[in-house]
Amino acid sequence: MNLITDNDALKAFCAPLADVEYVTVDTEFIRERTYWPVLCLLQIGGPDGAAAVDALAPGIDLTPVFELLANRNVLKVFHAARQDMEIFCRAMDDCPAPVFDTQIAAMVCGFGDSVGYETLVSKLAKATVDKSSRFTDWAARPLSDKQINYALSDVTHLRTVYEKLQAKLEKSGRLAWVASEMEALHNRSFYETDPMEAYQRLKVRRPSPRLLAILREVAAWREIEAQRADVPRNRIVRDESIVEIAHHPPKSIENLARIRGLSQKMAEGWQGRQIMEAVERGRALPDAECPTPVEKLVLPRGIGPVADLLKVFLKMCAEESGVAQRLIANSEDIDTVAAFGEDADVPALKGWRRELFGEAALKLRDGRMGLAIKDRVLTVVDL
Repeated sequence: MNLITDNDALKAFCAPLADVEYVTVDTEFIRERTYWPVLCLLQIGGPDGAAAVDALAPGIDLTPVFELLANRNVLKVFHAARQDMEIFCRAMDDCPAPVFDTQIAAMVCGFGDSVGYETLVSKLAKATVDKSSRFTDWAARPLSDKQINYALSDVTHLRTVYEKLQAKLEKSGRLAWVASEMEALHNRSFYETDPMEAYQRLKVRRPSPRLLAILREVAAWREIEAQRADVPRNRIVRDESIVEIAHHPPKSIENLARIRGLSQKMAEGWQGRQIMEAVERGRALPDAECPTPVEKLVLPRGIGPVADLLKVFLKMCAEESGVAQRLIANSEDIDTVAAFGEDADVPALKGWRRELFGEAALKLRDGRMGLAIKDRVLTVVDL
């Protein structure tokens, strides 16, 4: 067990890691009562051991950790990196780089969609992880030995998992595939929410440009207020209330108070006034500046069966290659390829995905290739 709670110990632990090839990283955080995740504990594994750093220890300065994460000579290995990266990108005002996500790598190495850490540890490190401490209160102090040991296991076994996956990728010649997927993890905008885009996560019935304009303004107000107060969005106003406001825009405080989920007190207070101002901004927006509803792709007559055939071929490619089907293409990508062929602007026709699936999918779509069943196995036939 190794828990670091003071700055001298943290500096001493991080200093030699500046010269290693890679470190493994994980975090424990809470987010139930805040907008931003609260970092409680961070774990780092190096070649000679691992340590858990108490991010809530009085006077702790995480600068040595941030310098290590920013060191481009040291690879940072995560499992399911997105939430960890979000925390660090905000805390560091930059993003760790370079990084390696073992969950993405596993999807290229035949472990299926979104494989869990415990599965990889079991299959690659031949070990087990006690997950009983997973949902404990990481903000409560003191931390128990069981909590710390659990947290450390998330970076100690990760070393073996990374090395085994790296070897598989080298053997299969797919290192470049994974490298291209990791590039998105370095992009800070990937972890930031533009308040003016927050409306896109809300589902509305029969959206019109004017309805979306009002929805966008009210959702943006809520996003900004939630960030300012550092509370979950629904603590400000619930999703269904915002959708109801967009469908039936109130013209007065009295109308606003009748919206389900809003109290009379809230409607008559400063929040009610700001909501009404947001509604008016949406009402006043020129038609040309209103958001355009996203139209669902309607397949031309006769294309539906073509898309179905391409989905069968996608499943075949995924099984034969061992690459997770979801990583290669989604259903909407396949529908677009079926409808537009080479002109489809989708990831499935770019980079390694085109090499693995896209080029052959176009041949199948254009009648230059067929599928046949031989000995109860689906096979490709050149036409």
